Amino acid sequence: MTRWDQNVTFEARELKPYAEPVSKSDLTEGAVYFALQFADEKLLVPYLQPFVFIGKNLEKEDVDLYYFQKIESHLAGVRYGSAAEEDWPDFEAYGPDQGKHIFEYERALDRLLVCSLRRREYLGPPDKGREPRIQ
Repeated sequence: MTRWDQNVTFEARELKPYAEPVSKSDLTEGAVYFALQFADEKLLVPYLQPFVFIGKNLEKEDVDLYYFQKIESHLAGVRYGSAAEEDWPDFEAYGPDQGKHIFEYERALDRLLVCSLRRREYLGPPDKGREPRIQ
C-alpha cells in the first residue's frame, strides 16, 4: 500500500509519439473523461477539463452525436433533459470525427508527461522556475 504522506516514485512508462483519444465505441454513460487541449502552438501550456459522457443522440434529429457535460454541473445535479438555459454551456456534443481531445485518464496523463518533456526541452529543467510566455 502506498503511503501518501511520503515521497513516492512514479512508475516508468513508454510514451507514444501520438495521442490516443478515447474511441467512441468505448464510451460509457456516466463515466468521466478528460478534455486535454493546449493554449499555445508549441503545446507547452495544457489545460485539462473533466467531462461526464451523458449519452449518444439525445435529440430526435441527432445522428452520431456524442454528448458530454462539464463535471461541475453534473455533480451539482444538472441533467440534460431538465437543464435551464443558463446551463447549456455546460454541455458539448461531438460528431463521429470530432472530440479527438477527449481521453481516458491514463491516456491524458501520457500526453501531459509528453508535455512535461517538451517543456524541459524548450524551457530547461523545472527547478529553474521558467514558465512559457504567451505572445
